Amino acid sequence: LHTLAAVLVLGVGAQWLAWRLRQPSILPLLILGILAGPVSGLLDPDRMFGPILFPLVSIGVALVLFEGGMTLRFRDLRGHGSSVTNLVSWGALLNWLLIAAGCHFLAGLPGDIAMLFAALVIVTGPTVINPLLRTMRADNTVSQVLRWEGILIDPVGALLAVIAFQFLLTGQGWGLFAKSILAGTFAGLAGAWTLGFVLRKHWVPEYLLNVLTLAWVVMAFAGSDLLAHESGLLAVTIMGVLLGNMRDVAVNEILSFKESLSVLIISMLFIVLGARVHPNEI
Repeated sequence: LHTLAAVLVLGVGAQWLAWRLRQPSILPLLILGILAGPVSGLLDPDRMFGPILFPLVSIGVALVLFEGGMTLRFRDLRGHGSSVTNLVSWGALLNWLLIAAGCHFLAGLPGDIAMLFAALVIVTGPTVINPLLRTMRADNTVSQVLRWEGILIDPVGALLAVIAFQFLLTGQGWGLFAKSILAGTFAGLAGAWTLGFVLRKHWVPEYLLNVLTLAWVVMAFAGSDLLAHESGLLAVTIMGVLLGNMRDVAVNEILSFKESLSVLIISMLFIVLGARVHPNEI
C-alpha cells in the first residue's frame, strides 16, 4: 500500500516540479522513477504488480489514446491534413527503415533486431507529445499537426512492432498486420457508434456518464485485442476521434474527466516504467 501511495505522490510531484521548472513532465517523471527504482531500491514494479503489470500499462495507454483522440477535431485538420497523413504513413515507414539501418550499420545490431527496435522507437505518442506541447507553446498549426501525429502514430508503431516481432519468431507478419487493422477498425467503429447512440438518447444518468465511458473504452480495447493481437490501440484511437467529432453528442464533461485521468495515468506510468530501467543498461 505504501509503495502504491509513493508512486502516486511521486508522479503528481513530478508534474508539479515540471510546471515550476517549465520543463516537459517526462523528464522529472523518468528521473524520479529511476531514483525510486534501481538506484534506491524502494520501488520494484515487477514484484509489486506481478503478471498484471503490462496489462495495466496497456489499459493506461489505451485510455490516454482515447482521451487524445477525443481532443482531435476534423476542422482543425483543414489545410494541413496532408502533413499528418505523410507523417504517419510513408514518413513513419521511412523513419523505420532509416533507424533500422543506423542500428544495424552503426550500432552493430543484427538486422532483425534492428528492425524490431526501429519499430518501437518511431512512436512519439501522446504521453510524450502532449506534455511537450504544454511547455513549448508552439504555433497553433505546428501544435495541431504534432497532436494529430502523436496520437495516430501510436497504433501504427505498435502494429509495426508486432509485424517485426512476428517475423522474427515465425518469418511471417503481414497477415497479422491486416487482421489487426480490420479488427481495430471494426471495434473502434462499433464502440464509437454504440456509445454515441447511448449518449445521444440520454439513456445514462449524469453521475454514471464518465464511468460508463471508461468501461466502454476498456471493453472496446479488450474486445479488439481478443479479435487480433495488439489491435486495441487502433480501436480506441478510432473510437476517440469519431466520438469527439459526433454531432449532438455532448462530450465536454467526459473530456474533462478523461483529461484529468490521463494526467494521473501518465504520472504513474512513467514512474513505474522508469523504475524498471537500470542506469547500467542505458
